[in-house]
Amino acid sequence: MDSLKYPTGRFQPKGAPLTPAERAPLVARIGALPREARAAVKGLGDAALDTPYREGGWSPRQLVHHLADSHLNAYTRFKLALTEDVPTIKPYEQERWAELADTRGVPVEASLSILDGLHERWSRMLAAMTPADFGRRLRHPEIGEIDLDFLLQMYGWHGRHHVTQITELRARQKW
Repeated sequence: MDSLKYPTGRFQPKGAPLTPAERAPLVARIGALPREARAAVKGLGDAALDTPYREGGWSPRQLVHHLADSHLNAYTRFKLALTEDVPTIKPYEQERWAELADTRGVPVEASLSILDGLHERWSRMLAAMTPADFGRRLRHPEIGEIDLDFLLQMYGWHGRHHVTQITELRARQKW
């Protein structure tokens, strides 16, 4: 079950600070996510888009909408940490968000379009950040104080994690 839930493995951050060479592939991965998400769901009809990737898991449709929700939050968290001194961010109930009307039955293109624009801006911001910027911190009420190097690693993993859930489902179903 763990291999279905975490097909790329669980998130395991490297200690901070990261070097520029360690950041570069993570920034590239964030930039590539919209293209990878589009490819993962290309040609899937509603029945496939609404098939959970595992028992008790989300469907590809929910995963794509979740990526937009989550990465909008992530982008905002980066901006807050870059413009405020150790801001406290607000967590959200992602499981409940995945059940709202803007997720169920809504075409994935709505969130793919969000990801296109969002990741264009986020990638440009990341590429312009200095090592000191990546050391800026925020406070997550459930995790504690973390820096942007940690968030970069987390969201580099996060996108790949969910895209792989979709591509693994496609492979198992032979879609």
